[in-house]
Amino acid sequence: MNVMTMPSEGTVEKELLDFLHVRTKTVWEEDTDLFAAGGLSSLFAMELVVHLEKSYGIAIRGADLRLDNFRTVTGMAALVRRLRAAAGDGGE
Repeated sequence: MNVMTMPSEGTVEKELLDFLHVRTKTVWEEDTDLFAAGGLSSLFAMELVVHLEKSYGIAIRGADLRLDNFRTVTGMAALVRRLRAAAGDGGE
């Protein structure tokens, strides 16, 4: 995977929805609160952090590790795009 290319709009969401489907055996919507719906535990959220870092060549640290950034697929995709843009890999 080329981690130096900025993911296009919708690509991160689709990849995350696919990842979540495989891992949880549940079909999710982009704006579903995964914690409220019982789809994520804090342990699984940390697995998501590792997945996002490896898949998109980002480092999620400090304030970005808030659970709110991982509640929805939309939120996670926004975090990926923001961190990629901040790293100079393309932007908003």
